[in-house]
Amino acid sequence: MPGRPLLPKIVSVVVTILFAATEVCMAAPKSQRVSDSSSPRFEALPLTRSRQNHLLVRAFINGKPALLGVDSGAPISAIALKRRAHFGLTGIPGSSTLPARLQINGAFNNVAIAHNFRLGALNLVDEPVVVVDLSGSGRASRLLHEQEIDGILGADILFPTGAVLDCQKQMLILKLDPESSGKTPGMQYRGFRSMPIRVSETYNLYVDAAINGAPARLMVDTGAFATLLNRGFLRRLHVPLQETPFSSSAVNLKQRGVQIARIKRLSVGSVDIVGKDIGVVDLEGLIHSDLLRGSQPVAGLLGAEILRSHHGIIDFGTRTLYLKN
Repeated sequence: MPGRPLLPKIVSVVVTILFAATEVCMAAPKSQRVSDSSSPRFEALPLTRSRQNHLLVRAFINGKPALLGVDSGAPISAIALKRRAHFGLTGIPGSSTLPARLQINGAFNNVAIAHNFRLGALNLVDEPVVVVDLSGSGRASRLLHEQEIDGILGADILFPTGAVLDCQKQMLILKLDPESSGKTPGMQYRGFRSMPIRVSETYNLYVDAAINGAPARLMVDTGAFATLLNRGFLRRLHVPLQETPFSSSAVNLKQRGVQIARIKRLSVGSVDIVGKDIGVVDLEGLIHSDLLRGSQPVAGLLGAEILRSHHGIIDFGTRTLYLKN
Protein backbone atom coordinates (compact mmCIF):
# COMPACT_ATOMS: atom_id res chain seq x y z
CA MET A 1 0.00 0.00 0.00
CA PRO A 2 2.67 2.59 0.92
CA GLY A 3 5.23 3.49 -1.69
CA ARG A 4 2.80 3.64 -4.61
CA PRO A 5 0.03 6.14 -5.28
CA LEU A 6 -3.52 5.15 -4.47
CA LEU A 7 -6.69 6.39 -6.09
CA PRO A 8 -7.47 10.06 -5.53
CA LYS A 9 -9.79 10.38 -2.50
CA ILE A 10 -11.33 6.93 -2.86
CA VAL A 11 -9.96 3.41 -2.93
CA SER A 12 -12.49 0.81 -4.04
CA VAL A 13 -12.42 -2.52 -2.25
CA VAL A 14 -14.41 -5.25 -3.99
CA VAL A 15 -15.36 -7.25 -0.91
CA THR A 16 -18.60 -9.21 -0.76
CA ILE A 17 -19.25 -10.76 2.65
CA LEU A 18 -22.51 -12.72 2.56
CA PHE A 19 -23.78 -13.62 6.02
CA ALA A 20 -26.65 -15.71 4.60
CA ALA A 21 -24.59 -17.34 1.86
CA THR A 22 -25.37 -20.83 3.15
CA GLU A 23 -28.98 -20.45 2.04
CA VAL A 24 -27.98 -20.43 -1.62
CA CYS A 25 -25.00 -22.78 -1.38
CA MET A 26 -26.98 -25.49 0.42
CA ALA A 27 -30.26 -25.10 -1.47
CA ALA A 28 -28.82 -24.80 -4.98
CA PRO A 29 -28.68 -28.00 -7.02
CA LYS A 30 -25.24 -28.76 -8.38
CA SER A 31 -24.89 -26.88 -11.64
CA GLN A 32 -24.41 -29.07 -14.67
CA ARG A 33 -20.83 -28.71 -15.89
CA VAL A 34 -20.33 -29.17 -19.61
CA SER A 35 -16.91 -29.32 -21.24
CA ASP A 36 -15.41 -30.31 -24.58
CA SER A 37 -14.67 -34.06 -24.41
CA SER A 38 -11.38 -33.50 -26.24
CA SER A 39 -10.18 -30.98 -23.64
CA PRO A 40 -7.87 -31.89 -20.73
CA ARG A 41 -9.21 -32.40 -17.19
CA PHE A 42 -8.03 -28.92 -16.22
CA GLU A 43 -8.60 -25.50 -17.72
CA ALA A 44 -5.90 -22.83 -17.19
CA LEU A 45 -7.23 -19.28 -17.51
CA PRO A 46 -4.86 -16.30 -17.71
CA LEU A 47 -5.79 -13.38 -15.46
CA THR A 48 -5.11 -9.68 -15.80
CA ARG A 49 -4.51 -7.26 -12.94
CA SER A 50 -6.41 -4.00 -12.79
CA ARG A 51 -4.93 -0.72 -11.60
CA GLN A 52 -7.08 -1.24 -8.52
CA ASN A 53 -4.96 -4.37 -7.86
CA HIS A 54 -7.79 -6.82 -8.61
CA LEU A 55 -7.35 -10.05 -10.56
CA LEU A 56 -9.73 -10.24 -13.53
CA VAL A 57 -10.93 -13.18 -15.63
CA ARG A 58 -12.78 -13.25 -18.94
CA ALA A 59 -16.03 -15.20 -19.01
CA PHE A 60 -19.25 -15.51 -21.01
CA ILE A 61 -22.64 -15.02 -19.36
CA ASN A 62 -25.51 -16.31 -21.50
CA GLY A 63 -23.23 -16.03 -24.53
CA LYS A 64 -22.07 -12.45 -23.87
CA PRO A 65 -18.49 -11.57 -22.86
CA ALA A 66 -18.04 -10.56 -19.23
CA LEU A 67 -15.15 -9.27 -17.13
CA LEU A 68 -15.21 -10.65 -13.59
CA GLY A 69 -13.13 -9.94 -10.50
CA VAL A 70 -11.76 -13.13 -8.94
CA ASP A 71 -12.77 -12.65 -5.30
CA SER A 72 -12.02 -15.29 -2.67
CA GLY A 73 -13.80 -13.03 -0.16
CA ALA A 74 -17.12 -13.48 -2.00
CA PRO A 75 -18.87 -16.72 -1.02
CA ILE A 76 -21.28 -16.41 -3.96
CA SER A 77 -20.63 -15.11 -7.47
CA ALA A 78 -22.31 -11.84 -8.38
CA ILE A 79 -23.35 -9.75 -11.38
CA ALA A 80 -23.54 -5.96 -11.33
CA LEU A 81 -27.07 -4.65 -10.96
CA LYS A 82 -26.83 -2.44 -14.04
CA ARG A 83 -25.71 -5.43 -16.16
CA ARG A 84 -28.55 -7.78 -15.22
CA ALA A 85 -30.68 -6.94 -18.27
CA HIS A 86 -27.63 -6.96 -20.58
CA PHE A 87 -26.82 -10.55 -19.65
CA GLY A 88 -30.46 -11.64 -19.66
CA LEU A 89 -30.50 -13.00 -16.12
CA THR A 90 -33.80 -14.49 -15.00
CA GLY A 91 -35.45 -14.63 -11.60
CA ILE A 92 -35.68 -17.66 -9.33
CA PRO A 93 -38.44 -20.03 -10.53
CA GLY A 94 -41.40 -20.37 -8.18
CA SER A 95 -40.73 -24.10 -7.81
CA SER A 96 -37.12 -23.56 -6.76
CA THR A 97 -35.87 -24.08 -3.20
CA LEU A 98 -33.45 -21.17 -3.65
CA PRO A 99 -34.16 -17.97 -1.72
CA ALA A 100 -35.23 -15.06 -3.93
CA ARG A 101 -33.12 -12.63 -1.88
CA LEU A 102 -29.88 -12.83 0.05
CA GLN A 103 -28.53 -10.67 2.86
CA ILE A 104 -25.25 -8.96 2.01
CA ASN A 105 -23.57 -6.74 4.61
CA GLY A 106 -26.88 -6.04 6.31
CA ALA A 107 -28.99 -5.36 3.18
CA PHE A 108 -30.94 -7.67 0.88
CA ASN A 109 -30.12 -8.31 -2.77
CA ASN A 110 -31.95 -10.39 -5.37
CA VAL A 111 -30.73 -13.79 -6.52
CA ALA A 112 -30.91 -14.52 -10.27
CA ILE A 113 -30.06 -17.37 -12.64
CA ALA A 114 -27.38 -17.32 -15.34
CA HIS A 115 -28.48 -20.09 -17.68
CA ASN A 116 -24.97 -20.36 -19.17
CA PHE A 117 -21.90 -19.29 -17.23
CA ARG A 118 -18.79 -20.11 -19.27
CA LEU A 119 -15.17 -20.02 -18.15
CA GLY A 120 -12.94 -21.28 -20.93
CA ALA A 121 -13.99 -24.86 -21.66
CA LEU A 122 -16.09 -25.05 -18.50
CA ASN A 123 -19.78 -24.22 -18.93
CA LEU A 124 -22.00 -23.98 -15.85
CA VAL A 125 -25.71 -24.40 -16.50
CA ASP A 126 -28.38 -22.58 -14.46
CA GLU A 127 -25.87 -21.05 -12.07
CA PRO A 128 -27.37 -18.90 -9.25
CA VAL A 129 -25.76 -15.48 -8.82
CA VAL A 130 -26.53 -12.54 -6.58
CA VAL A 131 -27.26 -9.15 -8.18
CA VAL A 132 -25.35 -6.35 -6.42
CA ASP A 133 -24.60 -2.67 -6.82
CA LEU A 134 -20.96 -2.38 -7.91
CA SER A 135 -21.11 1.37 -8.54
CA GLY A 136 -18.26 2.03 -6.08
CA SER A 137 -15.92 -0.16 -8.08
CA GLY A 138 -17.24 1.39 -11.29
CA ARG A 139 -16.45 4.94 -10.15
CA ALA A 140 -12.90 3.94 -9.30
CA SER A 141 -12.51 2.26 -12.71
CA ARG A 142 -13.67 5.40 -14.49
CA LEU A 143 -11.20 7.52 -12.52
CA LEU A 144 -8.43 5.20 -13.71
CA HIS A 145 -9.77 5.01 -17.28
CA GLU A 146 -10.10 1.24 -17.22
CA GLN A 147 -12.93 -1.17 -18.00
CA GLU A 148 -15.51 -1.69 -15.28
CA ILE A 149 -16.07 -5.22 -14.04
CA ASP A 150 -19.37 -6.92 -14.83
CA GLY A 151 -19.38 -9.02 -11.70
CA ILE A 152 -17.49 -11.23 -9.27
CA LEU A 153 -16.33 -14.85 -9.50
CA GLY A 154 -16.77 -16.22 -5.99
CA ALA A 155 -16.04 -19.21 -3.81
CA ASP A 156 -19.25 -21.01 -4.85
CA ILE A 157 -17.56 -21.76 -8.19
CA LEU A 158 -13.93 -21.87 -7.02
CA PHE A 159 -14.51 -24.64 -4.44
CA PRO A 160 -16.50 -27.15 -6.56
CA THR A 161 -14.01 -26.82 -9.43
CA GLY A 162 -11.03 -27.42 -7.11
CA ALA A 163 -9.57 -24.15 -8.36
CA VAL A 164 -5.93 -23.19 -7.90
CA LEU A 165 -5.35 -19.44 -7.97
CA ASP A 166 -1.77 -18.22 -8.48
CA CYS A 167 -1.79 -14.58 -7.42
CA GLN A 168 1.70 -13.75 -8.71
CA LYS A 169 1.67 -15.61 -12.03
CA GLN A 170 -1.94 -14.43 -12.50
CA MET A 171 -3.33 -17.83 -13.44
CA LEU A 172 -6.56 -19.60 -12.48
CA ILE A 173 -6.70 -23.36 -13.01
CA LEU A 174 -10.09 -25.07 -12.82
CA LYS A 175 -10.91 -28.77 -12.70
CA LEU A 176 -13.36 -29.60 -15.49
CA ASP A 177 -14.56 -32.82 -13.86
CA PRO A 178 -15.13 -32.37 -10.11
CA GLU A 179 -14.95 -36.16 -9.63
CA SER A 180 -11.50 -36.50 -11.20
CA SER A 181 -8.45 -36.95 -9.01
CA GLY A 182 -4.82 -36.06 -9.45
CA LYS A 183 -2.61 -33.07 -8.84
CA THR A 184 -3.05 -29.81 -10.65
CA PRO A 185 -0.54 -29.81 -13.53
CA GLY A 186 2.30 -27.33 -13.57
CA MET A 187 2.15 -26.43 -9.88
CA GLN A 188 5.42 -26.58 -7.95
CA TYR A 189 5.53 -25.73 -4.23
CA ARG A 190 9.25 -25.99 -3.49
CA GLY A 191 10.29 -23.04 -1.34
CA PHE A 192 6.70 -22.31 -0.25
CA ARG A 193 5.26 -22.39 3.23
CA SER A 194 1.85 -24.06 3.40
CA MET A 195 -0.94 -23.33 5.85
CA PRO A 196 -4.45 -24.76 6.16
CA ILE A 197 -7.43 -22.64 5.21
CA ARG A 198 -10.41 -22.80 7.52
CA VAL A 199 -13.70 -22.44 5.67
CA SER A 200 -16.67 -21.09 7.59
CA GLU A 201 -20.30 -22.14 7.15
CA THR A 202 -20.76 -19.00 5.05
CA TYR A 203 -17.88 -19.99 2.75
CA ASN A 204 -15.33 -17.44 3.96
CA LEU A 205 -11.64 -18.42 4.01
CA TYR A 206 -9.49 -17.86 7.12
CA VAL A 207 -5.86 -18.53 8.00
CA ASP A 208 -4.11 -18.34 11.36
CA ALA A 209 -2.06 -15.20 11.88
CA ALA A 210 -0.50 -12.99 14.53
CA ILE A 211 -0.12 -9.20 14.67
CA ASN A 212 2.79 -8.07 16.82
CA GLY A 213 2.57 -11.45 18.54
CA ALA A 214 -1.18 -11.30 19.25
CA PRO A 215 -3.00 -14.37 17.86
CA ALA A 216 -5.60 -13.66 15.21
CA ARG A 217 -7.13 -14.86 11.97
CA LEU A 218 -7.15 -13.17 8.58
CA MET A 219 -9.74 -13.59 5.86
CA VAL A 220 -8.06 -14.55 2.58
CA ASP A 221 -9.56 -11.94 0.27
CA THR A 222 -8.26 -11.45 -3.26
CA GLY A 223 -10.99 -8.83 -3.73
CA ALA A 224 -9.30 -6.49 -1.25
CA PHE A 225 -6.86 -4.16 -3.05
CA ALA A 226 -4.50 -4.42 -0.05
CA THR A 227 -4.27 -6.06 3.35
CA LEU A 228 -6.51 -4.23 5.81
CA LEU A 229 -6.58 -4.62 9.60
CA ASN A 230 -9.50 -3.89 11.88
CA ARG A 231 -9.21 -0.58 13.72
CA GLY A 232 -10.63 -1.98 16.96
CA PHE A 233 -8.08 -4.80 17.08
CA LEU A 234 -5.12 -2.45 16.71
CA ARG A 235 -6.50 -0.04 19.30
CA ARG A 236 -6.57 -2.90 21.81
CA LEU A 237 -2.88 -3.47 21.01
CA HIS A 238 -2.21 0.30 21.40
CA VAL A 239 -0.73 0.52 17.89
CA PRO A 240 -0.46 4.18 16.73
CA LEU A 241 -2.59 5.06 13.70
CA GLN A 242 -1.82 7.66 11.05
CA GLU A 243 -4.53 9.48 9.13
CA THR A 244 -4.73 9.37 5.31
CA PRO A 245 -6.97 11.12 2.76
CA PHE A 246 -8.19 7.78 1.43
CA SER A 247 -11.37 5.79 1.97
CA SER A 248 -12.62 2.32 1.10
CA SER A 249 -15.99 1.01 -0.02
CA ALA A 250 -17.76 -2.32 0.03
CA VAL A 251 -21.05 -3.68 -1.22
CA ASN A 252 -24.03 -2.10 0.61
CA LEU A 253 -21.77 -0.16 2.98
CA LYS A 254 -20.84 3.51 3.10
CA GLN A 255 -17.29 4.64 2.45
CA ARG A 256 -15.07 4.48 5.50
CA GLY A 257 -11.76 6.15 6.17
CA VAL A 258 -8.46 4.33 5.78
CA GLN A 259 -5.65 4.87 8.27
CA ILE A 260 -2.10 3.50 8.29
CA ALA A 261 -0.35 1.50 11.02
CA ARG A 262 3.28 0.42 11.20
CA ILE A 263 3.18 -3.28 12.12
CA LYS A 264 6.41 -4.61 13.62
CA ARG A 265 5.63 -8.22 12.71
CA LEU A 266 2.72 -9.65 10.77
CA SER A 267 2.79 -13.45 10.82
CA VAL A 268 0.68 -15.40 8.34
CA GLY A 269 1.08 -19.04 9.26
CA SER A 270 4.87 -19.50 9.46
CA VAL A 271 5.62 -16.53 7.17
CA ASP A 272 6.79 -13.40 8.99
CA ILE A 273 6.47 -9.95 7.43
CA VAL A 274 8.54 -7.45 9.38
CA GLY A 275 8.15 -3.67 9.56
CA LYS A 276 5.24 -3.11 7.16
CA ASP A 277 2.81 -0.21 6.83
CA ILE A 278 -0.71 -1.66 6.58
CA GLY A 279 -4.10 -0.08 5.97
CA VAL A 280 -6.53 0.14 8.86
CA VAL A 281 -10.34 0.33 8.55
CA ASP A 282 -13.41 -0.28 10.66
CA LEU A 283 -14.57 -3.79 9.76
CA GLU A 284 -17.74 -3.62 11.87
CA GLY A 285 -20.67 -4.47 9.59
CA LEU A 286 -18.39 -6.08 7.03
CA ILE A 287 -17.43 -9.02 9.26
CA HIS A 288 -19.83 -10.31 11.89
CA SER A 289 -19.09 -8.65 15.24
CA ASP A 290 -18.71 -12.00 17.04
CA LEU A 291 -15.79 -12.87 14.74
CA LEU A 292 -14.01 -9.59 15.55
CA ARG A 293 -13.68 -10.57 19.20
CA GLY A 294 -12.56 -13.58 21.20
CA SER A 295 -9.22 -15.25 21.88
CA GLN A 296 -8.39 -15.51 18.16
CA PRO A 297 -10.45 -12.80 16.47
CA VAL A 298 -10.62 -12.00 12.78
CA ALA A 299 -8.17 -9.10 12.71
CA GLY A 300 -8.51 -8.16 9.05
CA LEU A 301 -8.30 -9.09 5.39
CA LEU A 302 -5.25 -10.69 3.78
CA GLY A 303 -5.35 -8.73 0.55
CA ALA A 304 -3.91 -8.56 -2.92
CA GLU A 305 -0.58 -6.84 -2.27
CA ILE A 306 0.75 -9.47 0.18
CA LEU A 307 -0.69 -12.33 -1.88
CA ARG A 308 1.15 -10.93 -4.89
CA SER A 309 4.49 -10.03 -3.29
CA HIS A 310 4.71 -13.33 -1.38
CA HIS A 311 3.59 -15.41 -4.39
CA GLY A 312 0.35 -16.50 -2.81
CA ILE A 313 -1.28 -19.62 -4.22
CA ILE A 314 -4.77 -20.54 -3.02
CA ASP A 315 -5.68 -24.20 -3.53
CA PHE A 316 -9.44 -24.43 -3.08
CA GLY A 317 -9.39 -28.21 -3.59
CA THR A 318 -7.06 -28.97 -0.69
CA ARG A 319 -7.99 -25.79 1.25
CA THR A 320 -4.39 -24.70 1.49
CA LEU A 321 -2.66 -21.33 1.19
CA TYR A 322 0.94 -21.27 -0.01
CA LEU A 323 3.23 -18.27 0.57
CA LYS A 324 6.92 -17.57 0.08
CA ASN A 325 9.05 -15.65 2.55
